[in-house]
Amino acid sequence: MSVRVTREQATARLAGFEPIIAPETGHRRAAVVLAIVENDGVQGIWLTKRQPTLRSHSGQWALPGGRLDDGETGEQAALRELHEEVGYAAHADDIVGRLDDYVTRSGYVMSPYVLWVGADPRYRVNADEVVWLFDIPFDELDVEPNFLSIPESDRPVIQLPLLGRKVHAPTAAVMYQFREVVLRGRPTRVGHLEQPVFAWK
Repeated sequence: MSVRVTREQATARLAGFEPIIAPETGHRRAAVVLAIVENDGVQGIWLTKRQPTLRSHSGQWALPGGRLDDGETGEQAALRELHEEVGYAAHADDIVGRLDDYVTRSGYVMSPYVLWVGADPRYRVNADEVVWLFDIPFDELDVEPNFLSIPESDRPVIQLPLLGRKVHAPTAAVMYQFREVVLRGRPTRVGHLEQPVFAWK
């Protein structure tokens, strides 16, 4: 049986989850979107492959998102970035909750927002920023991650086996928490999960 979640379930599980908000420490702020979509009756979330020509995090797997502009809230940045990268125009009331801030090795505080898109959305990928947009079905997301040890850190490195490859933190950490909180109703924390060394820059 396919993994599914209703908007009411997602909203209730996120309402019962108290997200950890990182303090202001001079890190740059960014927002990412976990967009719940449905195509041909199958629910999932959007994941992008970034253009290799981008200045930062080029060629990486990433959730739609980016840096906050001056004066923006995290919610505003999440909606703007989703529209800029994927061409989907969402509204503030489409946000059903948020997950823990994740502090990256590259100097960002990444705030994840869960957004209800629904069935058969209309979108237009921005080819300047995104090579591919994938629907990751919940059945594929609902897998056990790999946790690796590395000599550079005493924290476990998380990998998610997706799309025939390994997706790493920070994206993997945020997607794993989404799976735990939204799909399984478990208040799992992920701030201690490490990124691979290549993502520390």
